[in-house]
Amino acid sequence: MGLLKGSVVFLSDLVKEINTPVIIDFMSVSSYGSETVSSGDVKILKDTDLDLRGKHVLIVEDIIDTGLTLEHVIRYFKESKGVKTLKTCTLLSKPERRKVNIDIDYVGFDVPDKFVIGYGLDYDQKYRNLPYIAVVVFE
Repeated sequence: MGLLKGSVVFLSDLVKEINTPVIIDFMSVSSYGSETVSSGDVKILKDTDLDLRGKHVLIVEDIIDTGLTLEHVIRYFKESKGVKTLKTCTLLSKPERRKVNIDIDYVGFDVPDKFVIGYGLDYDQKYRNLPYIAVVVFE
């Protein structure tokens, strides 16, 4: 389950490396708006259309910083979707920004508390298409 829009690039590369049949779907969850820091107000903008009861689900994120969005999605899946197992995967993690204690099953890289763009990560919906991850320096 990819969380839109940031996970699209990472998820498309990730599934190429999984050697078992998978079903791909997306949810749109927001806690940012056009700001560079999480508002903490998590909203599900687009839910999955799949019946996930009894299924093994992997939530794929581009980046986890405060953990509030992922905590909300995990709770939603456990309480409302009846999944058999639920695992989490993120390309990037900012542990020092965590506001909630969550376990992430698979982490690509821990990164410092810097604003990053590229490879699906955006600044005001731009730069997702960069083929690398870059730190934005605000002046």
